[in-house]
Amino acid sequence: MQIFKKLLYNILAIQEKLLRAQLSKTIGVKNNSKKKRHYFGGCTIDLSTLAENEKQKLEEEMTLILKKYNYEPYEILKYIEKQGTKVFYLDNASKFLTPLGENEGFIYPAKGSKALYLSLAINKKIAFKTDEMFILSKGAINKYYFLYHFYNWYAFKNNIMGLDREAQELLNKYLFETTDTKNLQLADIYKLKDAIRQDKAAIEFVIKLCRNYEGTKQALKKMHEAGSARL
Repeated sequence: MQIFKKLLYNILAIQEKLLRAQLSKTIGVKNNSKKKRHYFGGCTIDLSTLAENEKQKLEEEMTLILKKYNYEPYEILKYIEKQGTKVFYLDNASKFLTPLGENEGFIYPAKGSKALYLSLAINKKIAFKTDEMFILSKGAINKYYFLYHFYNWYAFKNNIMGLDREAQELLNKYLFETTDTKNLQLADIYKLKDAIRQDKAAIEFVIKLCRNYEGTKQALKKMHEAGSARL
């Protein structure tokens, strides 16, 4: 688990450094400000603080849901279905999703040829627009991998910036492909930055849960072995 955490942090650090460097060249200036303040009617509004408060509130809600279902992916997926998001289980989901550049888990709404592919393969229907969904392989589900996708789904359902279809397509394009960002419009730059921020938040949330969950498991194991509450 420690290797898993370290790897995620290293990937995230490289991702942030690379994309921020590309974006600063695109804009032509380097933004060192960590906070954004706006003034309305004589009042100061710190957007960074508002965003952080919103993030904390969402993560508290997510944690309560996860605890309610004991962090079990299949139980959480039943909850997800009740919220109106369809869940599909395939014999080999990765093989099916790879041509689309997607991974198993939460799939954002799609349009055009991608939506047509999804619709024909899953619903056996012709459609050029699909809603969000989960696509997973049949069998056991990696708990921590699933939690990352649950975080993104929950944030998406709460209309958090950076988790819309356009922002995620930009993230996939400029993170996993050697594409120059010089032609990006300013609006797309902000969408990409929002997507990076949300990706980071999802990874950090999973790492925090890993640490807390594994710590609790070790404590319970010691209690069971010693037959005492002393740790």
